[in-house]
Amino acid sequence: MNRQKIALLTDSCADIPPALLHKYDIYVVPLRLIFSDGEYADGVDITASEVYRRLRSEIPKTTLPGGDAVEDAFARIRQAGYTKVLAINFSSGLSGTHNLVRVIGEQAVGLEVAAFDTLSGSLGTGMTMLQAARWIEEGWSWTALLRALPLLIGDTHVFFCVDTLEYLQKGGRIGKISAVAGTLLQIKPIISFAPDGELVNVAKVRGRKAAMERMVQMAAALVPRGARFNLAVAHGDSPAEFKEIRAMAQQSLPDFENFSEGEIDCTLGAYVGPHLLGIGVQMLTNVFSQNKSIL
Repeated sequence: MNRQKIALLTDSCADIPPALLHKYDIYVVPLRLIFSDGEYADGVDITASEVYRRLRSEIPKTTLPGGDAVEDAFARIRQAGYTKVLAINFSSGLSGTHNLVRVIGEQAVGLEVAAFDTLSGSLGTGMTMLQAARWIEEGWSWTALLRALPLLIGDTHVFFCVDTLEYLQKGGRIGKISAVAGTLLQIKPIISFAPDGELVNVAKVRGRKAAMERMVQMAAALVPRGARFNLAVAHGDSPAEFKEIRAMAQQSLPDFENFSEGEIDCTLGAYVGPHLLGIGVQMLTNVFSQNKSIL
C-alpha cells in the first residue's frame, strides 16, 4: 500500500494487463454480458476470444457492473487499509458505469472517493489509470492528483478502426458515427471519442493498411516536438496486424515516456466486433505547463 493510502478502482473496459493490475493493486469491477444461455462477468467467466466466436451466431446484451460488485470492491478496499479512492472509469457516453461507481462511492463509509469519467474507453481509460498509479508511486499528494487528472483526461486521444459498423449499430452504440458506404470498396472508418464521450468517426480510408497508417499519422500530429507523452496500442482478435501497428506507432513516436499495449475486453469486443486496431496518445506536458504548482 502507498503511504497516502490511495486505492485505484476501474472497470473491465480499461483493458489493463493482469501483471500491471497486480503491480499497482488496481481493483476492477467487471461489466456484464448477457447471452441466451446466461449472464457472464467480463473477463471473469468469459474471455474476449469466446465472445468473438459467439458473435457469429449471437450478439449479447451488455450491462453495468452489479451494484453489489461495486459495493464489494469498496468494502475490500477499506478492509485493505485504504482511506481514499481514485475511481477512473469507462465513458459515460457509452455506459452508466461511471455514474454507478460515483453514486455508490459517495455512500461508501470510511472512504473518500473521487470518481473520474474518462469520456474514453480501453486505451484512454487504461492509460489514465496507469498514469495515476505512477503518480501515486512517485508520492503525489491527493490534492495534486485531483487537480491533474482532469487535465490528463482532457489531453488523452484515442483512434481505432473496425472492419464493420454492424456490431455498433446492432448494439445501439453507433453514437455520432455517420454511415460509411462502400463495403465492397473496403472503406474503413476511423473512430474516436467526441467531447461528450460518444463515438464519432474522424476519417474514412480504403483498406486496413491505410487505416493503420492514418491512425498513426493522426496520433503523431497531436504530439509536438519535445513534448512529454504516453503511447498505447491495442487490438481485438487481430494479433498479426497488431504487431504491424505497434511497430508503426513506436517508429513514428519513439520518444514516449511510457508505452502500454493490450487486448480489447469482452464488453468492447461485443460492441465493435472482431478485428479492432487502436492507438492512443496521452499528453503529459500540459499537465505541468498549465498547473506548475501541482507538485
